[in-house]
Amino acid sequence: MADSTLHQPAYPVRFVTSAALFDGHDAAINIMRRILQSQGAEVIHLGHNRAVHEVVAAAVEEDVQGVAVSSYQGGHVEYFEYLASALRDAGAGHVRVFGGGGGVIVPEEIERLARSGVRIFSPEDGQRLGLPGMINELIQTCDVDLTGERPAVEAVLAGERTALARVITCLQQDALPAADRDALLAAARDRTVPVLGITGTGGSGKSSLTDELVRRLRTDQQDKLRVAILAVDPTRRRGGGALLGDRIRMNSLDGTHVFFRSLATRGGHELPHDIDAVIAACKAAGYDLVILETPGIGQGDAAIVDHVDVAMYVMTPEFGAASQLEKIDMLDFADVVAINKFERRGGADAVRDVSRQLLRNREAFGADPADMPVFGTSAATFNDDGVTALYQHLLELLGARGLPVDEGVLPRVQTRVSTRFAQIIPTARVRYLAEIADTVRTYHARTRDQVAAAQRVQRLELVAAELPGDAAVADLLARARAELDPENAALLARWPEVAESYRGPEQVVRVRDREIRTTLRRESLSGSSIPRVALPRFTDHGELLRFLRSENLPGHFPFTAGVFPFKRDNEDPARMFAGEGDPFRTNRRFKVLSEHSEAKRLSTAFDSVTLYGRDPDERPDIYGKVGTSGVSIATVDDMKALYDGFDLTAPTTSVSMTINGPAPTILAFFLNTAIDQALDRFRAAEGREPTADEAADLRARTLATVRGTVQADILKEDQGQNTCIFSTEFSLRMMADIQEWFVRNKVRNFYSVSISGYHIAEAGANPISQLAFTLANGFTYVEAYLARGMHIDDFAPNLSFFFSNGMDPEYSVIGRVARRIWAIALRDKYGAAERSQKLKYHVQTSGRSLHAQEMNFNDIRTTLQALIAIYDNCNSLHTNAYDEAVTTPTEDSVRRALAIQLIINREWGLAMNENPLQGSFIIDELTDLAEEAVLTEFERISERGGVLGAMETGYQRGKIQDESMLYEHRKHDGSLPIIGVNTFRNPHGEPERTLELARATEREKQSQLDRVREFQRRHRTQAQAALARLEEVARTDENIFEVLMDAARVCSLQQVTETFFTVGGQYRRNV
Repeated sequence: MADSTLHQPAYPVRFVTSAALFDGHDAAINIMRRILQSQGAEVIHLGHNRAVHEVVAAAVEEDVQGVAVSSYQGGHVEYFEYLASALRDAGAGHVRVFGGGGGVIVPEEIERLARSGVRIFSPEDGQRLGLPGMINELIQTCDVDLTGERPAVEAVLAGERTALARVITCLQQDALPAADRDALLAAARDRTVPVLGITGTGGSGKSSLTDELVRRLRTDQQDKLRVAILAVDPTRRRGGGALLGDRIRMNSLDGTHVFFRSLATRGGHELPHDIDAVIAACKAAGYDLVILETPGIGQGDAAIVDHVDVAMYVMTPEFGAASQLEKIDMLDFADVVAINKFERRGGADAVRDVSRQLLRNREAFGADPADMPVFGTSAATFNDDGVTALYQHLLELLGARGLPVDEGVLPRVQTRVSTRFAQIIPTARVRYLAEIADTVRTYHARTRDQVAAAQRVQRLELVAAELPGDAAVADLLARARAELDPENAALLARWPEVAESYRGPEQVVRVRDREIRTTLRRESLSGSSIPRVALPRFTDHGELLRFLRSENLPGHFPFTAGVFPFKRDNEDPARMFAGEGDPFRTNRRFKVLSEHSEAKRLSTAFDSVTLYGRDPDERPDIYGKVGTSGVSIATVDDMKALYDGFDLTAPTTSVSMTINGPAPTILAFFLNTAIDQALDRFRAAEGREPTADEAADLRARTLATVRGTVQADILKEDQGQNTCIFSTEFSLRMMADIQEWFVRNKVRNFYSVSISGYHIAEAGANPISQLAFTLANGFTYVEAYLARGMHIDDFAPNLSFFFSNGMDPEYSVIGRVARRIWAIALRDKYGAAERSQKLKYHVQTSGRSLHAQEMNFNDIRTTLQALIAIYDNCNSLHTNAYDEAVTTPTEDSVRRALAIQLIINREWGLAMNENPLQGSFIIDELTDLAEEAVLTEFERISERGGVLGAMETGYQRGKIQDESMLYEHRKHDGSLPIIGVNTFRNPHGEPERTLELARATEREKQSQLDRVREFQRRHRTQAQAALARLEEVARTDENIFEVLMDAARVCSLQQVTETFFTVGGQYRRNV
């Protein structure tokens, strides 16, 4: 649809956008809200994981015409029907509800939801309308004038939220009758309500700081005060749209004690033209405090001062030279200054310099700069004492201006700056990624120099052979040999022996007293002898050295071709992926999948309720998701039922658990399950209880032998998948506690984290960004664990990686590049031993390349992606089922997906060879191109303060969203051909098909509710003590996981989650 045909709104159109509850898939809704903005809408974006009551509260307070919600995690019918009903109950039945979920929401469900007044867009709608046309339907439908239905002034004075929200709309549009306006202003004058103004530089964390101040006010005054927050963001001059992005940052909103309204400026000024009347309306509505937060400003605008009683200016330590402070107009007027992000380099200097500038501006030359109202805060740190000090100072100022405050329950703090913020990466180490890029480039530069040196030595050796006894030649040869590093000379000298070991029928290696024999050749039907590992045929020593340093054979540094010399015989790298309904149903699926395989590689998908650390519940927006798109696990008893019948300590059993936010609790459930299995086997075999020593020995042996992976990658969750539930600081502490506990308990065969690029790719990242962000996250864990005092070789072997394989050319080399960068950095920068240098990774074919249209074609894409993963020597592989575009895979589709791997491994002739990519010109070039692109991205991240600094500015999320939007635009305009989707369409339309939608049954859902209630009833007394102990330890420097292992035996998942919220804080979403 051309721009000239798009509907242009006649009225201010406002939308609330979000992803559904327990749904982190926000790539699509981010694209939609951006297009809404570009078409003139004011968008209040709530981000991912939003419950119905949160969306309704936002729709009411923001007085929007429409709500747009994406839902990709199942439970959509219950969610949308509950949302429509809740809006009607809240007096907002006029709000139109729009939704989408790709092919996950099937036609029958779309029709059902339409009967509830919910418009669901299907993939076919996207193809037919295009993205701009689809969004324009929303704009046109919601382009209605809301001011025609004005509330009674009495309703506003009675404190009705819907009435206040509509009055603000009328005020903004100059549509409130003069008599009503005058009545509101008069009522406001009769009340003493202070106004706190918060302004500051862009990116200084004003919204986060506002949230932390309100949270403290609610706690300290025990919800006796009502607060109205007015958050202003600029209107885009081009198009008239606006991103109203402050509400997303607020965790202190409850729909009762705090009213929040986002305002667009709708003009070229810093504040809306009628802001004083809007403030008066909030006063008249009975709020005790009004907070006005304005957009980020530069040095010259102090417009907020004339509208507030107390003005606070928020800035960061990075303001440049101290002389720049003289140009900041607000420092003449601010009652308080907050240096937020005080934990950054220069925080203390910033407080000192701003205090001196404030003293000069106030001409208080006899005063001590330390007495100036300048505070160092870290809003990103949970319960930061600097923020508490700021809050207590503001409370005094506001109390003096009429805020009715009580004594309060928060203890006084004796500081003006943060003293307890956690530095996960020490300040001196924030350039670690740039250093790694330098390390890798230095290695390759040395390779180039040494290649030339080796070639010179070889040439001179040939000359010396022709001119024996020539002193000049001998001298040149000696000098040339001196330029060749001894280790490189040794590589060349050993090569003939290494090559010879691969030429016979088998290779024999002695490990301790054991002789290992490996067959080296396989015979085709034609009688050809196919080498298991093909060797280079270089005669030039320089080219050979280049190969040995840049590639080498599988199992040899830098492990470009693989971390093991050979694949295991008769073992496919397949993982059996399952998760649906209750643990009993998923257990049955695991047994079917592994029935014909000696190796039991069980990969577990959890339902979204579990992924967000919650227990099953009857509330419709929760209930619909129980056991859908994954298995419901809420207790250790559930975990025991899930893996019943599998020996979790057998060397052939490996368990992978895809979970992140609540991963510590789920891991504790799992390890307790494995330990209890061992104890039960002892009881069955011996007919008695083990002694204390026997039990301790069984526990130790279990922990030493249990194999598997828990994902637990909290960094990529913030960047891509969005199942963060705790503050990043607390989550990283928990990860380090787990790894320390692993070291202490000698857990050597279980990966404490699977550093995941897969979900970064699924969020929209291209293969370069996926690889760069994932490796950068991996190195961040290395730096964080080193900062905790762990030794590199104690934890690096417990790190694993997880990548996506898509259709782009770079996917052919993603493992090669990852292994080479990791090995060089770990050896040359961190001094790690060989076991630590080996990057092991699981790969999954791309879920994003699965399409609801022509679904049978999905198997073709999956086959190609699996082929390159196997060629690249991935350590394990999951092939997606063709129907995952719309549902959790059926038993039949999973069998087809598994067959793809089996056919490649057992039928595909070239799979007889285990290094088929080596020696290819294009693979070599792609490897070098992708590696340099990754190193360049490392430098970009380093410039932003490393991974954590870049996350703070939203760099990774923004880049992923941009790349996602590019893909979607090219898919929809056809410039990126996708067969069966935007080209080579079926001329007869989509065939009728009956899909078996994998959903939890009512019996399974109700069973899970009953089981968790019974578990909590049975362990009520023990749980109270365990949770109290868990909270106590979390407030100290003790290892939390040690205590969590005990608590997990008697506490449900949500009980642990809520306890951690009190001591670690909730995750704060980003746009």
